[in-house]
Amino acid sequence: MLSITPIYAALLAFLYVALSVKVISQRRSDKVSYGDGGNSDVLKAMRTHSNFAEYAPFALLLIAMAELQGAGAWLINLLGLGILAGRVLHAYGFGKKPQIVILRQIGMLLTFASILIAAIACLVMAF
Repeated sequence: MLSITPIYAALLAFLYVALSVKVISQRRSDKVSYGDGGNSDVLKAMRTHSNFAEYAPFALLLIAMAELQGAGAWLINLLGLGILAGRVLHAYGFGKKPQIVILRQIGMLLTFASILIAAIACLVMAF
């Protein structure tokens, strides 16, 4: 039974909705109804949102599988905090104008570390 992963899934869902609202808000303010309209601010909001959507679900899937296989609460919380912090830092650093590159880099490092550690944990527990 999953008891920890749903907490991180919910927190990441809040961030996903916030990033979605940012895209909608940027589109409205720049009067762009489809695509990016050649507007770099709309494109940045869209890519911030898309980048989140590309990484967070996969990380959550791996974390959930690790938890279902009996990984310790400390590991699941470490992975959950890693992906949450990574996605927050990346979204904030990338979404700023000008972007804060170090936050973006740390965010990706935490994201990749969470995914890789969760993948290794799943393999180890499966064998």
